[in-house]
Amino acid sequence: MQEKNMGKRGFASDNNSGVHPRILKAISRVNEDHVIAYGDDKYTIQAIARIKDIFGGDAEVFFVFNGTAANVLGLKAATESWNSVICAETAHINSDECGAPEKFTGCKLLTLPAPDGKLNVDLISRHMHSFGFEHHTQPGVVSITQATEMGTLYTPREIREIAEYAHSHGLWLHIDGARICNAAAALGVSFEEMITATGTDILSFGGTKNGLMYGEAIVFLNRSLAENFRYVRKQGMQLASKMRYIAAQFDEMLKDDLWLENSLHANKMASLLAREAGSLPNVKITRKVEINGVFACLPPAIIEPLMKEFFFYVWNEPESEVRWMTSWDTTEEDIYSFTEVLKKLLADAGYA
Repeated sequence: MQEKNMGKRGFASDNNSGVHPRILKAISRVNEDHVIAYGDDKYTIQAIARIKDIFGGDAEVFFVFNGTAANVLGLKAATESWNSVICAETAHINSDECGAPEKFTGCKLLTLPAPDGKLNVDLISRHMHSFGFEHHTQPGVVSITQATEMGTLYTPREIREIAEYAHSHGLWLHIDGARICNAAAALGVSFEEMITATGTDILSFGGTKNGLMYGEAIVFLNRSLAENFRYVRKQGMQLASKMRYIAAQFDEMLKDDLWLENSLHANKMASLLAREAGSLPNVKITRKVEINGVFACLPPAIIEPLMKEFFFYVWNEPESEVRWMTSWDTTEEDIYSFTEVLKKLLADAGYA
């Protein structure tokens, strides 16, 4: 399947996309001469200043290699091993990080059912007990994902409500922002409005899904949590010696709103895909399309043949629900080619 799909844009993940040409050029530009390693270079200093600026200036920023590290180390900075982290069942930290958050923080994950991927105060309150009881873990962090794994969005008001509730019980708020750029683009808000002003304490700021080659940033809006983080990052094996190559990518992504251009395009392509595929017989779009993800139920018999032409993942096998992700480099031609194949497979299977 992978060999047949080689070179063809699929809809499995925005991680599968290439690197934006401007990002490649930015990497090349900093690939000159020698600079001080481990982040003490002008390129990293400049990128950190730019990130601080978009979040309002009062933040601490640390680059790491990938999203799992951003989540795990960000949570570790805010917890002790006897704490627990409250999250949705569908959260990436629970379902797609191979137990890394629990292994490296020592914390228990307390999950909550959230069919739309979103937590709220009523759900979180189910775990607001046993404080001071030494036989139970002590809730320490609420972790939400913006945008969620189900493609849904929290409004700034919803984030603020969760932050205020968490803080009132002595907990921190962490946001997994692997697709934070898509969320900001879809909501039409700034990062400062969505993150800083809502009371968020820690953000995993994603770049890989939005045109970067690699690299994420951990942004501490609550600076006290970053006091000893340089040591946490080093012990966590995420201190890049040649950090300028991560930093240059973020600097370019945030310059001239390239992040916004990429995100708006990916979101637009998802809307087009949902419209075109959803107009076909026996294709049901199962969730509201808010960012660059489309969820759909298909006749089971056509899923495998379709995957051989355009690779994607089955999200819920018993329900024959699939997930299609669009990217910064998805084209309208990709969408129409895909839906033509889908249409033919439906017709061949007797769905007209």
